[in-house]
Amino acid sequence: MRTLVVIGGGPRTAGLLERIAAQSPTLSFAVHVVDPFPPGAGRVWRHEQSPLLRMNSMAEDVTVFTDESFDGEGPVRPGPSLADWAGVDPVSFPSRQVQSRYLAWFFDHATKSLPPNISVTVHPAKAMEVSGRRVRLDDGRWLTADVLVLALGHLDADPEPEHRELAEHAAEHGLVHVPPLYSADADLSAVTGDVVLRGFGLAFVDLMVLLTEGRGGRYERSSGRLTYVPSGAEPTLHVGSRRGVPYHSKTGYRLRGPRPALPRFFVAEELEGQELDFRRDVWPLMAKEIAWGHYHELFTGHPALVRMPFPEFAASFAALPWYSAEMRELELSAVPDPADRIDFERLDRPLTGVTFATAEEFQEHLRAYVEADVARRSDPRHSADLGAFLALLSVYGQLAGLMPFDGWWHGYFSYLASGPPPDRLEELLALSRAGIVRFLGADMWVEAVEGAFLAGSATTPEVVRATGLVEARLPVHALSRTADPVLRSLRATGDISEDAAGLVRVDPLGRLVDERGRVDPVRFAVGPYVTGKAYAAFARPRTNAPAFRQNDALAREVLRVLAD
Repeated sequence: MRTLVVIGGGPRTAGLLERIAAQSPTLSFAVHVVDPFPPGAGRVWRHEQSPLLRMNSMAEDVTVFTDESFDGEGPVRPGPSLADWAGVDPVSFPSRQVQSRYLAWFFDHATKSLPPNISVTVHPAKAMEVSGRRVRLDDGRWLTADVLVLALGHLDADPEPEHRELAEHAAEHGLVHVPPLYSADADLSAVTGDVVLRGFGLAFVDLMVLLTEGRGGRYERSSGRLTYVPSGAEPTLHVGSRRGVPYHSKTGYRLRGPRPALPRFFVAEELEGQELDFRRDVWPLMAKEIAWGHYHELFTGHPALVRMPFPEFAASFAALPWYSAEMRELELSAVPDPADRIDFERLDRPLTGVTFATAEEFQEHLRAYVEADVARRSDPRHSADLGAFLALLSVYGQLAGLMPFDGWWHGYFSYLASGPPPDRLEELLALSRAGIVRFLGADMWVEAVEGAFLAGSATTPEVVRATGLVEARLPVHALSRTADPVLRSLRATGDISEDAAGLVRVDPLGRLVDERGRVDPVRFAVGPYVTGKAYAAFARPRTNAPAFRQNDALAREVLRVLAD
């Protein structure tokens, strides 16, 4: 019997199996799924993690099923969103344990949807080596594949030179250095006293939770204000980053006007085959698309806030380049309140040119900034931000298939669209008022000195002396530094190669490309570590998710190769 071996059993693999089932194949073959973590959830979404950790998406915004927006070749097979399946408040932010159960159920659903001529065997083991079409497991067994798919998910990497040097300094001086890790995997037991956290995104939020509530602290609300009651076991967290501010809060409202038809101005298909520079050729179109989502909702949902009929504005907007003086004049004449205009550069670096004489002045400033962000993202009057968010999703999904992600763009997207729930930022404010969290500022720097780590920023003259440094971000994977034994084995034999960003090279169908540029006919790879990547294995409903289209195309190609 023919054999499909999939290394990795997380949500990407469950999605692939669901798309295979949707094709209703008549071919008989066996599927072997290899993963030491529970199938469906995998490592990142496994149930065995702190119940305090939560998703940064609302329950109604999470689905693993195709819907009417899907334009792949395979049939649409609708199913419940996380909110429908779990029976939770659609606008709540569920725990990761709830999402883990949803993904485990989806894997079971996908395998049961397969016809009887396809069997599935799950091997709770780690794949250690790939040699040709043979896969060695950590229990000594070998599996032989007619088709092999690497669905490895988010991967660890060997330390970067700076992190290796910082770890050596910490060991030599009795300090603590925590390298970039997935929060659920980090050993934080030695993190005490004054600690510097480098990074202000979602990894920071998780670490903040684990080092405060996870240490026995609790929150109390009185007269609408949240207060933190410490346990006494918390460290003092000094946090900074390049921007110096946290990711923007998730929005808590729905559109007031009709949903914009996207894409409109950034259509990846129209750019294919061209030699493109991201900043010169691509970003201006993306910016115009995101601004279109913003203004579409502002004009159609809040006509009292503008002073021009929408058809007139839309016609002028369509005719102008985003970065033109005429576009700025159009915004000024049509949108009277500066708070209702979109300014990507101001959003990107809100602390540029802003300095404070004392650290305490900056603490007050940033608390006011965070309070204003939470208020804006909770007020339907600003639902234009949701219009921009929907356009952000559109351009993000299209760019994945057009060109490698620009490093700035992925961080900017996450900063605007992948922030924490608003109550997490309320908790950040409570921790700041309690003195548990201290804000360092923008353009943060760290220096290793005798017996300590020093940290400061361009925002204030304060220099912090700490006994610990925590890298509050996820590891950046590159094939040359991969910690994954399967990729290491394939790299050693020249069977895979990497692009300039360290991503594993695959062709448009997901087939591996070796060091000599040859395409492997039977070995595939999919996920965030490959070129042409589509990050999220689950998606917001009705967004024609790139990952679902990718799974569908991969399923068809796998079936074709197995049949041959």
